[in-house]
Amino acid sequence: MDEIDQIREKKKQELMKSVAMEADWPSEPVDVTDGTFNDFVKKYGLAVVDCWAPWCGPCRMVAPVIDALAKEMQGKIAFGKLNTDMNPKISMRFQIEAIPTLLVMKGGDLVERIVGAKPKEDLARRLKAHL
Repeated sequence: MDEIDQIREKKKQELMKSVAMEADWPSEPVDVTDGTFNDFVKKYGLAVVDCWAPWCGPCRMVAPVIDALAKEMQGKIAFGKLNTDMNPKISMRFQIEAIPTLLVMKGGDLVERIVGAKPKEDLARRLKAHL
């Protein structure tokens, strides 16, 4: 095998590894609870948790934006959804006073809090800054 074949084989293996890693990342938001929150944010290097409630109008406006970003950023950012009415421990821990609130978690630590309904472009720009 000459040098070009070796480079080709190495690149092929890197691509296969990259595709396998991306497949482990969710392509849509994952339901997160008080019991699964810590595992979720530690499993993925960068995770965004959408704190919401079913009765919240702005939360329903943000939901399709979060769904789209989850697909577009698969393999880079994992998205979760936390119903604040059903999960008071995490809501209290992070002092969620208004919804929707996005908790941007990196390495299990809170690095940014985004409160309120924001346009997709604004959210994408702010999230890409953490990559």
